[in-house]
Amino acid sequence: MTSVPSAAGNLLLGPLSLDLYRDGTVQPGGGALNMAWHWRTLGVPFHFLTRVGSDHREIALGLLDRHGIGYSTASVVGEGASATVEIEILPDGQPHMDRFEDGVWADYRSTPDEEALIALPGRLHVVLVEGAIAELGRLHGAGMLLEREVSADFLGFRHYTVERFADTMAAIDVAFIGWPGDRDDLTRAGLRDVVHGLGRLLVVTLGSRGVQVFDGRPGGSDRWFDVTPVPVEGTTVGCGDAFIAWFLAEFWRTRDLAAAVERGKIGGAMATHWRHPLPDEAYGSDGER
Repeated sequence: MTSVPSAAGNLLLGPLSLDLYRDGTVQPGGGALNMAWHWRTLGVPFHFLTRVGSDHREIALGLLDRHGIGYSTASVVGEGASATVEIEILPDGQPHMDRFEDGVWADYRSTPDEEALIALPGRLHVVLVEGAIAELGRLHGAGMLLEREVSADFLGFRHYTVERFADTMAAIDVAFIGWPGDRDDLTRAGLRDVVHGLGRLLVVTLGSRGVQVFDGRPGGSDRWFDVTPVPVEGTTVGCGDAFIAWFLAEFWRTRDLAAAVERGKIGGAMATHWRHPLPDEAYGSDGER
């Protein structure tokens, strides 16, 4: 699907990867793809900046085409292997994700046509795998993000230190972290100091324990939001992606932080009903056993 200029106001940058389940199932996946599906369902106009390897292009692009998700056909396929991650669903419904392979994302770089879109006014959301981290830094250093409000998903923070977090946050207005530790560890980590020092907004999800917001923007204040636990009928894989997609859809529309958190909680809870990050009907025939 070719570029849609009216959708370029909102850009999504991140890998279109493959989820490799221990039972042998292979499906198109990754946080950016999950975000794309949710935004398409919510009616958020956007354009997807991504790469998939030439090895599994049919599996990955089939889902995008069937759901009408806009991407740049000239650059979407990179020569080589797709990014992959191995997933095992544990008995309690929690995912164990391991062995992320960057594939064509190891040396990701925007094309001139993509840079032209990025330079336009609007918003940019980035899913921060290593290739995207490097590209975000390059784009920021080159002054290409001056007209963009940038948000980013730091995922589980496994590849970050506080110092590296501060460096990346220089290019970001709104950040998300799916925090793997305790709330007290989060406070001691020094992330709040970074966010307040830069005047940024950080939203940290702690699963069913709650949502911590560090708001360093002028007039902002830190807030804690409780979460009502729900039974996990499927898995929790994809809950964080759903939360962010629903949060941003509301936040961009109203700029109401509390309302955005509440919408994010609805999206995250909904994802616990599914066996995979998206409902079965989202995949259709895409994937293989």
